Amino acid sequence: MEKLGILYDPAFLRHETGPVHPESPMRLRAVKRALDEIDWQTETIKARPATREELQLIHTPKHVDFILGLNITGIVQLDMDTSVSEHSKEAALKAVGGTVEAIKRVIEGKITKAFCAVRPPGHHAEADRIMGFCIFNNIAIGAAKALEMGLERVAIVDWDLHHGNGTQNSFYDSDRVLYISLHQSPFYPGSGAEEEKGIGRGLGYTINIPMVAGSSDVDFRAAFNEIVIPALTNYGPELILISAGFDAHQDDPLGSLYLTTEYFGEMTRAVRNIADKFSRGRIISVLEGGYNFAVLKECVTVHLKELCA
Repeated sequence: MEKLGILYDPAFLRHETGPVHPESPMRLRAVKRALDEIDWQTETIKARPATREELQLIHTPKHVDFILGLNITGIVQLDMDTSVSEHSKEAALKAVGGTVEAIKRVIEGKITKAFCAVRPPGHHAEADRIMGFCIFNNIAIGAAKALEMGLERVAIVDWDLHHGNGTQNSFYDSDRVLYISLHQSPFYPGSGAEEEKGIGRGLGYTINIPMVAGSSDVDFRAAFNEIVIPALTNYGPELILISAGFDAHQDDPLGSLYLTTEYFGEMTRAVRNIADKFSRGRIISVLEGGYNFAVLKECVTVHLKELCA
């Protein structure tokens, strides 16, 4: 098995969201059990707080100031979906900073693949607002950092149950990031229609693949074969990032898609094959959703095995 960079930090567990919130520390405890069972060589990626400059690669100064200024005791709901507590700011900053460190390690050639086991997730976070459990957009900041480091073409494959509106909007006018999203539709957050394809230089570099409720492995396989793989092949990315949500699983409580555990391995293998052809094997996977704890552990396990096969 290929050596895998692993980003994990106990700070991510200290992001408390309340006793009934689906985005709970139990998610990451399940992921950690999968990480602890890895039987091949790994390299630890140290999480560190993101700098203001890194955050502002995507987010507005006003948004950054708001989060950095949080001083919370107990649990506070910042919007209808997103709860934070005393240590949430630390977790959010380390999620970004650690993801940036993973990007650096891969681009500098120290490793070729990494998995970022982070909380809070990120792909809904907009430039100027928290949204959908997300505070900062971890993967968008990572992609922006890769561009800052000199890459010309970065691809993001987002197979979370929900559309990554924040990630899409971060690069909607750019041809340097190809954003591909497969997501349940109609569903939260209401974006991600097939007609949303980018603007200006970015026209054609956003590819949305809405999947109706009840879609299964067969439907996703057709989308991958007919749309995702050809698009990645035509783009020839120098680096591939995965918004690795596992809430499209058939047993996840939040959605109505019907992917099996094994199919997450199949999607990973398809992306890995593209990375081997065009990206020097370079892939960074960043955790997004997944709310059935037992299923999340199983899905992460097959994902990591295929990532480094």
